[in-house]
Amino acid sequence: MVKGAPYLFGRLAGKQFSKAKWMWQSFAGNEDEAIQAEHAVGRDMATVVKEQARERGKGDPEFQVLLDDIAKPLAERVKNRNYRFEVTVLLSDNPTAFALPGGFIFIAPALVELAEKNADELAFVIGHEMAHVIRRHAIDRILSQKALSMASLATPTGRAIAPWLRSVGMQWLEKAYSREQEYEADILGSRLAQVAGFDPHGALRMLERFRSLEGSSDPIGLGAYLSTHPPINDRQQHIREQLRLDR
Repeated sequence: MVKGAPYLFGRLAGKQFSKAKWMWQSFAGNEDEAIQAEHAVGRDMATVVKEQARERGKGDPEFQVLLDDIAKPLAERVKNRNYRFEVTVLLSDNPTAFALPGGFIFIAPALVELAEKNADELAFVIGHEMAHVIRRHAIDRILSQKALSMASLATPTGRAIAPWLRSVGMQWLEKAYSREQEYEADILGSRLAQVAGFDPHGALRMLERFRSLEGSSDPIGLGAYLSTHPPINDRQQHIREQLRLDR
C-alpha cells in the first residue's frame, strides 16, 4: 500500500526530531551537563523575552514577590539541585504561562488575577511549568524546529536561538505541548505543589476558574490560551485519579 504525503512527511519529521534529540544528548553528556546546556539555551531565549517585555513596561512588583514566594518551596522539592528556576512576571495580552529550557518561567498578570492571588492555585500553575522543564518537554520542543541546527544550540559562537525566537515571535512560546505532555505536567506539577506544602486541590480549583470563563465574552483572551490545551474535564479527572483526590 502506497503511503500518502502526510504520512511520509510525518515519518520524515519524526526521524529528524529523533536525530536532533540524539545529537543533543550526545553533546549534552550526563544529566548534570544536560541541565547546564539547557540552561544556556533557555538563558538566551529568556533574554529575548525580557527584551520584548521591556517594551510593554514593568510588571506589578507585588505579583513578582508573590510568585517568588510560591516558586521557592516548589524548587526546593525538585530532586536534582542543578535546576535553577526563575519565575518572572511577563506583561502579555493573554493570561498565559510558559517555560523555557533550563527553568526560566514566565507568567502573565492576568493569570495571577484570575487565581485571585491564591497561592495553592498559583503553585499548580508554576509547578506545571516546572514539570515541562524537568520532563524535558521544553528542550524537546526546541529540538523539533527544523529551522534550528544543532550547531546553533551547541556552540556559544553559533547561537541562532535568539534571532530565531525574534523571528517566530512570542506566540510560539504560548502554544501547548502534546496532550500527553500536558497531562504529565499536570500530574507532576500537582505532586510538586503537594509535597511543597500547598493544597493539591488548588489544581482543580484553578482549572475550574478556566472553565468558568469558557463561553463568556472572553475579555482577557483566555479562549486562545485554553484552545491549545486538553479539555478541562479530562485534566481534572486525570488529576483526581492520579493524586487520589476527592471531588
